[in-house]
Amino acid sequence: MAPFVEVCRYKPVPLSLRSLCTCPCRSTPRKFIILPHLSETFSTLRFVDSKSSSHSRSIGISVNRRVITAVARVQSDQLGDDGNSKDEHERDQGSKNVEEDSSLDQQKQKSRSQFKKRVVFGLGIGLSVGGVVLAGGWVFTAALAVAVLLSAREYFELVRSNGIAQGMTPPPRYLSRVCSVICALMPILTLYFGHIDISVTSAAFVVAMALLLQRGNPRFSQLSSTMFGLFYCGYLPCFWVKLRCGLTAPVMNTGIGRGWPVLLGGQAHWTVGLVAILISFCGIIASDTFAFLGGKAFGKTPLISVSPKKTWEGAVAGLVGCITITILLSKSLSWPQSLFSTTAFGVLNFFGSVFGDLTESMIKRDAGVKDSGSLIPGHGGILDRVDSYIFTGALAYSFVRLHGV
Repeated sequence: MAPFVEVCRYKPVPLSLRSLCTCPCRSTPRKFIILPHLSETFSTLRFVDSKSSSHSRSIGISVNRRVITAVARVQSDQLGDDGNSKDEHERDQGSKNVEEDSSLDQQKQKSRSQFKKRVVFGLGIGLSVGGVVLAGGWVFTAALAVAVLLSAREYFELVRSNGIAQGMTPPPRYLSRVCSVICALMPILTLYFGHIDISVTSAAFVVAMALLLQRGNPRFSQLSSTMFGLFYCGYLPCFWVKLRCGLTAPVMNTGIGRGWPVLLGGQAHWTVGLVAILISFCGIIASDTFAFLGGKAFGKTPLISVSPKKTWEGAVAGLVGCITITILLSKSLSWPQSLFSTTAFGVLNFFGSVFGDLTESMIKRDAGVKDSGSLIPGHGGILDRVDSYIFTGALAYSFVRLHGV
């Protein structure tokens, strides 16, 4: 039987070199030739030698040529495949770059829209608060009561969140709603009675008894979180009512007061309480703004672990901005009179705003949330906007009272 050669795909093929040589009498050991991936046309080749040496030589030559041709075609196909794979890789890389660029553009557009919302709603809130403060009386008290109600609801929702509730037992939901209503009534009672010591004490006693007599197993965490809510969201904001509506002594030699319309109260409308609350509010706004800008530009040293984004550089910038605005407004409104008193008033406003901000940051950090709510687009919840004012009212009122008014 004459030897034959069969070339198959992916298999090493034993090929006798006798049929490929010119001299048929020379014996050569067999070797394996591994062909690369062949096309469908050359998937199987079969060649049979004849008995004559000359005929076998011609077949060997034809086999050799066909094998070389098949290998060449396969290599060219592989080169083409490699080129196509490179092109596909480049196209994939280009598409990935385009997707990354588009995602960056979307993030920039989103941040710009958030900044626009923040500016627009911030200006709207500032103008509204300015009008309410100038109006005073029931208008100011009613607006403050609404803000207290919303802040108290957000506070008790933070207490009931998963982050805080995992380590403590929150108060019942009905009691949280009752406490929110009590907090909202405190500014109104302050305006009517002038003080709310008896009212606050009575409310705290009723709430404590409701917690102790509830079904199940009362916990101290329920009592502590509820009492702090009454103090934090209800009692402290009442000092703004005392400052705005309780201190009615007029500020003399005030340029703005002399030009105030008589139908709107005239110069008598510019009381010490109104001037003090305007200076305090503007100082808090300046403190937050300068602290934000200073932290962005120079902030490197963290201030406290409760709020990692706040820095010492930003705090110093906020202090300087608060004192500067306080001095400028005091010169314009003729209160306080001395530079030392004005500087001290600015320092109190700064520390009150920072302490309130850090306290709310601690509550949100334990709750595991970024914002206390989503009521104001671009700003979060109402508690996020009034946190700097909660402790500042008590400090500002105490300063004015100690100043002899």
